[in-house]
Amino acid sequence: MRTFKIKTIRLNHLLLALLLVGITSCTFEDQVDPNNPSLEGVLTDASVNQLNNLVVGVESAMRNSLGIQTTASGTMARELYLFDADPRNTANILGKNGSTLENGDFYATGPWGGRYRAIKNANVLIQSVNNTSTVTAQQRAGYIGFAETVIAFELIEVLKSYGKARIDVVDPDNLGPVLDFSAAMTQVRAMLDSGLNNLNQAGASFAFPLAGFSGFDTPSTFAQFNRGVQATAALYDGDKSAALTALTASYFDISGDITIGPKHVFSQNSGDFTNGVYKGASTVANPNNGDQIIVHNSFITDAEAGDTRVTSKTAVRPSPSVQDLLTGTHETRLYATNVSPIDMLRNEELILVYAEANIGTNTTEALAGINRVRTEAGLATYSGATDDASLVTELLNQRRYSLWCENHRMFDLRRYNLSNTLPIDRAGDVVYNEFPIPFAENN
Repeated sequence: MRTFKIKTIRLNHLLLALLLVGITSCTFEDQVDPNNPSLEGVLTDASVNQLNNLVVGVESAMRNSLGIQTTASGTMARELYLFDADPRNTANILGKNGSTLENGDFYATGPWGGRYRAIKNANVLIQSVNNTSTVTAQQRAGYIGFAETVIAFELIEVLKSYGKARIDVVDPDNLGPVLDFSAAMTQVRAMLDSGLNNLNQAGASFAFPLAGFSGFDTPSTFAQFNRGVQATAALYDGDKSAALTALTASYFDISGDITIGPKHVFSQNSGDFTNGVYKGASTVANPNNGDQIIVHNSFITDAEAGDTRVTSKTAVRPSPSVQDLLTGTHETRLYATNVSPIDMLRNEELILVYAEANIGTNTTEALAGINRVRTEAGLATYSGATDDASLVTELLNQRRYSLWCENHRMFDLRRYNLSNTLPIDRAGDVVYNEFPIPFAENN
């Protein structure tokens, strides 16, 4: 049987991966031979228990390679350096002496493979629930609405990092083409609308628990997440009006708690894994010189005085860290522990989407969004020029500090054609603003 290369995990290993992985607060019922199930066993008349295990696998796979994707894109965007034993983190990724990004390296294959593993798992869930008689029509709508929303969310992550995406991956032996950003985003937005239609079916229900979606674990509340994702997709697609419409049905709240939203969760339980972006605090006795996320100095020096996002997300090291002719005075404090959750899409980001979507049509509301984020960070309201270009500059600055080290900055600068404004840390360095498509995807 032909394998699926890195586009997804190999099918003969799929169910093993799904059933062995754990997510905090989820449990499994007894089942026959859980360590060696067949794909056919879930594609034909799967039980609710089997379907729910597939949901667990989808949620777990969404976390795959988050650390690589975040630190590699953050390095390329000059948000941070990853100082560890792999020289590529300070060489290829920063274009040292003109070095190029390699389509077989971890930063190319890891995030692509991780996102498509989650997509494949979600597609198997859809196939399984459509081929079983063990669920009601209302439960089927819940499973499919969940899966379609996740697939779209993951595809947006692919597009942010690679600028392209393969949408049709249901059949590993008959894959669709890799599409450019615009064509892919059109299909992503349609998929989100399809997911919403399923979630909104009369009596739709979730027959499954969710680990990272507290407060968004019913069809009606999960639909709010779907609309939040749709708002970001529409904005990235240049459709500001549609973004604002989607926000009205999401959990966007300009006056509400900015931390609200679904999260990737982690644990130290057997079979699970921890937060890949967490790094322990350095001390004089233990400086953590060999494995640390170092904050790019410009993030510190460019910040407005009193911005609490700097003090809450970074800390001064006992002494500056130096590696490969690069240096930094601060290190990450973005996550408190190795099991701290990572936000998927929190209200703070939706407020910034609202602000951006209003630039060009409603300056008052654009400023309302910008100022909500500024005041939350301990800053005075914005007092600069209010022409569109100035507001975009301010908006991107607020995204820079609110979404630091969360896989946004590289994409934000690329979509505004501003990658060339990034600092060059060493003579001969090159700025890259998207990952190369993995070599196997070109065959």
